[in-house]
Amino acid sequence: MTANVKAPAKEKNKLGALVKAFRKYYVPFIISIVLLIASVVFTILIPGVIRSLTDEITPLPEKIVNGVFVVNFDNVTRYAFTLVAYIGLSFIGSAISGFVLNTIIQKFSKDLRSQISVKINKMPLNYFDTTQTGDILSVITNDVDTLSTSLQNSVSLLVQSGVMLIGVFIAMFIASWQLALVVICSLPIMLIIIFLTFKKALPLFDKNQQVLGDVNATVEENYSGQLIIKAFNAEGRKISEFKAKNDFFGTVLYKSQAIGGLIEPAMSFVSYLTYAAVLIVAGLLYANGTLSGMGIITGFIVYVSLFQEPLAQIGQASSTIQLGTAACNRVFNFLEQEELPEEGEKKQLLDHTAIRGEVEFKDVCFGYDPKKLTIKNFSGKVKPGMKVAIIGPTGAGKTTLVNLLMRFYELTSGDILVDGVSIKDMSRAELRDIFGMILQETWVINGTLRENIVYNLKNVDENRLQEILEETNLAHYVSTLPQGLDTEIQKESALSAGQKQLVTIARAMTENAPMLILDEATSNVDTRTEILIQKAMDSLTSGRTSFVIAHRLSTIKNADFIFVMKDGNIVETGTHDSLMALGGLYSEIYNSQFN
Repeated sequence: MTANVKAPAKEKNKLGALVKAFRKYYVPFIISIVLLIASVVFTILIPGVIRSLTDEITPLPEKIVNGVFVVNFDNVTRYAFTLVAYIGLSFIGSAISGFVLNTIIQKFSKDLRSQISVKINKMPLNYFDTTQTGDILSVITNDVDTLSTSLQNSVSLLVQSGVMLIGVFIAMFIASWQLALVVICSLPIMLIIIFLTFKKALPLFDKNQQVLGDVNATVEENYSGQLIIKAFNAEGRKISEFKAKNDFFGTVLYKSQAIGGLIEPAMSFVSYLTYAAVLIVAGLLYANGTLSGMGIITGFIVYVSLFQEPLAQIGQASSTIQLGTAACNRVFNFLEQEELPEEGEKKQLLDHTAIRGEVEFKDVCFGYDPKKLTIKNFSGKVKPGMKVAIIGPTGAGKTTLVNLLMRFYELTSGDILVDGVSIKDMSRAELRDIFGMILQETWVINGTLRENIVYNLKNVDENRLQEILEETNLAHYVSTLPQGLDTEIQKESALSAGQKQLVTIARAMTENAPMLILDEATSNVDTRTEILIQKAMDSLTSGRTSFVIAHRLSTIKNADFIFVMKDGNIVETGTHDSLMALGGLYSEIYNSQFN
């Protein structure tokens, strides 16, 4: 079985965005780089000291006096101390540089997560409707961590390697230009190996991160849907689906790692050939007297190691660098997604203590797909204080209409007025303060029950809170909790579906907004509890303009006005009695529930 995963689209490289986001850390970054360069310089000086030390202890003819090899121990001691000093300074510079660099990269990663958190709250809902939750989580966790690890490992490596190559290149030519040319001949071969490997492996690493996001999305979907999976005995199917995607991910990862892994043995092979060539040429030069001493050969072997090492390190780290590049593309592609327009310049247009609650829909048109309208030329006027029911078959556009009223989506054309003010002229924050919402989809946070009910409000009166608990039939449940309202609850396990819905109803009642939207607000509670809550809802909606979406028509019989929708249009309007007398769609839906 093969996984049905689409190959990712080619993404624009986000290196420029990465550099721009990193700018607040330029000063400590430069300090760490300077320390790293100093460390590399001291490392480059070490072979020269080794060469001088070797020459001092090599028994050359001019150092033999009366058959005795004379050693200048003062020079040997000075070279030895110099060698130790260079090694120590190289270590100290490298250690401090590594500490500073790792610190700022971890802070940078924290900043990225904070930016993503802020970004999520600025993005339109349609992004979340069209993107898998697991893929978004993969960006926040896996991709940010991968980018952080790549920066941590590759930045210092690339700087160190560049400085080392230049410094050793110069030192080799100073020591012996003939042997330097032998080493330089290997450089084009190594660069070609690195270039070809990167060219082949980078697209695979891009796909690797994309497929990893899809695998995470599948895991999240399977985790959140365990009840349905078990209820329909779909465990085997889900295991097969995950196995197919996981196998595909393994295949992509294997190919990328296999190609990236070829670079290290190839570089080692070229290195050994270079060592052999240097030794052969050095032996010939020493034999004909071109090289003055063994110290040059000894030092040059160290130079060759230092020259080959940076390229070998780049080869070894190529997989990390390429994974980091792919993760960088995904992180900054997310951060560059379209945001909701800023509305800081918009002032409050309505006095929230004196809102009448008149709502008018003027030729409203909307489609999730611009080529296919869900709502077409919807018009209607709601008088202040009316309880308006919106009913219709599934897909008629009921919830969409409410989403437009709250500006969760923007109108394609037409307008909606609240007390004569266009919602386009109002800020989203002001508009959403006007409406209290109780949705069919319940949502609770990990925290105390009080935090879930009060949520974003401050200074809520305790007596009013107790009244709300009584009205929503939550008082008995709260009395059974060890710490009452201050008991910690867990999102999934502590509350039943019905209790969660009662909490969301209590939350809306606590907010006490001038107008209300109820979208299947009692769908998860039993009939008896629904009757009790309905009394509280009647009290809550009294004197307030409210929009009620319900499939149980028994809950809306007492509505002041009913909109009957079909295919995005209002096909009938009136009260329960007038619509029943009309004998149209409403009558058909009502009779289907009670006959």
